[in-house]
Amino acid sequence: MKNVIFISPNFPTNYWQFCRELKHNGMNVLGIGDQPYDELSSELQDSLNEYYKLGSLEDYDQVYRAVAFLTFKHGRIHWLESNNEYWLERDAQLRTDFHITTGFQAEDMPRVKYKSQMKQFYAQAGIPAARWHLVDTKKGCQAFIKEVGWPVVVKPDNGVGASDTHKLSNTRELDAFLKEKNPNVTYIMEEFVHAEVNSYDAIIDSRGEPIFETGNVTPMSIMDIVNQEDNSIYYIVKDLPEDTRKAGRAAVKSFGVKSRFVHFEFFRLTQDQEGMGKAGDVVALEVNMRPCGGFSPDMMNFANSTNVYKIWADMIAFDRSTLETGKHAFCAFAGRRDGKNFVLSHEDILERYGKQMKMVERIPDVLSGAMGNQMYVATFPTQKALDQFYQDVLHCE
Repeated sequence: MKNVIFISPNFPTNYWQFCRELKHNGMNVLGIGDQPYDELSSELQDSLNEYYKLGSLEDYDQVYRAVAFLTFKHGRIHWLESNNEYWLERDAQLRTDFHITTGFQAEDMPRVKYKSQMKQFYAQAGIPAARWHLVDTKKGCQAFIKEVGWPVVVKPDNGVGASDTHKLSNTRELDAFLKEKNPNVTYIMEEFVHAEVNSYDAIIDSRGEPIFETGNVTPMSIMDIVNQEDNSIYYIVKDLPEDTRKAGRAAVKSFGVKSRFVHFEFFRLTQDQEGMGKAGDVVALEVNMRPCGGFSPDMMNFANSTNVYKIWADMIAFDRSTLETGKHAFCAFAGRRDGKNFVLSHEDILERYGKQMKMVERIPDVLSGAMGNQMYVATFPTQKALDQFYQDVLHCE
């Protein structure tokens, strides 16, 4: 029996399903978290063989001692994972320290966490990327901006999501950013790309080959959603476009991805852009070596009539999937922001789209910045029906 440690299995709240499928596949599932056992959901409790509660997941020494204890009690740890961007570097360090060879090691982190270092691996894969500059002095930034033009985007070189991301359109905004930026953070400045975000989401086996593939489209900028407190929309595509598939597979090879669930983000240009391509072309944004966040795994299930939690657990247990995907559809996410005067009420939406609705929930505060406060997830057979859903749910008076 393989011993699998799952870090923070209680968050996000849907991640207990990874543990359930591991256990169903005969794995010895060992959870480490900082939430008391009695406060874990009954589903998660039933999905774990043992749970080690510690004081803080932020304290590496505590987590190290938890892994050491579980190793002493159960023997060799075959896998250690959180599937969480926040703990990606922590997971890699633990694997390195305990000689767990089935995932990224500490030495692998720079190329998959630092946006500046991702650029060379995109180049090796033949995928264009935005020009960039590590923020230094005002003079250095101005020289870069003279080359690429306004606006530019600045964000932490090693960051999570769209937090601390800024669009700068003039010298006044540049001055304000340089004055207020966190002095302990290295920022990357990139030329602005006129595009929507298209993703490549896949579960990759130990040979670097995909055993499941899908993708999503985000028509609105996550940066704008967070900074402008706007509504949030994205959807899982009915069928993955071939150019996205090709770029995603090329990036998997270039970054040396094996035995992982990944979420790679690409720009699809909405207009011709010098140095990158024509409208409709796919260019690089960033790689994320974990599943797409929030409820996206559930949406992938709805869109593909499958179970990605099981496919991931199958990859660990058997290095292949035991499932086939079924009927495909678009799966839409709409996140409404509290305080807006929507034409349709919550009750109106449920009455109009009840048959298509898959999930209706309040979004946890920790995720609401990028996702809104009230979410609706529904499936549709056509792009036209999908677009009408967004028009109805998000239209304000």
